[in-house]
Amino acid sequence: MTRRGPWTIRSERLVYDNPWIELREYDVIKPDGAPGIYGVLEPRFVAVGICPVFENGDTILVGQHRFALDAFSWELPEGGGPKDEDPLITARRELAEETGYTADHYRPLASFDVSNSVTSERAEAFLAWGLSAGAPDREGSEADMKMRRLPLQTALAMAMSGEIRDAFTVVMLTSADHLARSGALEPELARAVLTRP
Repeated sequence: MTRRGPWTIRSERLVYDNPWIELREYDVIKPDGAPGIYGVLEPRFVAVGICPVFENGDTILVGQHRFALDAFSWELPEGGGPKDEDPLITARRELAEETGYTADHYRPLASFDVSNSVTSERAEAFLAWGLSAGAPDREGSEADMKMRRLPLQTALAMAMSGEIRDAFTVVMLTSADHLARSGALEPELARAVLTRP
């Protein structure tokens, strides 16, 4: 038996795995002393997101049909990278693949746990600016992806109204807005982030 904080693990088994995820089930003794089970989804990759910011205050949303939800979703560019890869390398690759854009500058934006009651997934986000256009190079699962350029503050309003439901995108947009308002960004970048349409 091993321990995780107040939890005792009596045994564990691999329920399912593929190149992207593992699902493990644990036979546990809960913090109250009662027996139970706990399932944990363990992604093999780190989630990485990018909030691109143009000089005029625009950003880019990408939209696609999300299989798990059976619904179309507008999001900031995001993807996954190997756990042993610098997340900035993943960010550069994902921005170029999904949008065709490259950025001269990147800044860490947020680091968080995605849904800590059921998954060990962690996420790293970046602000990107000094953008140059190119051609997207999307993978097969992104063949239906659409791209939309709009003011970052409009995207933030979409997130606050519930029109954008992707949690990673909501975190990135609110973090960018907070950093700009709190003086944590260089003045020119902060002005771009806060530009009203």
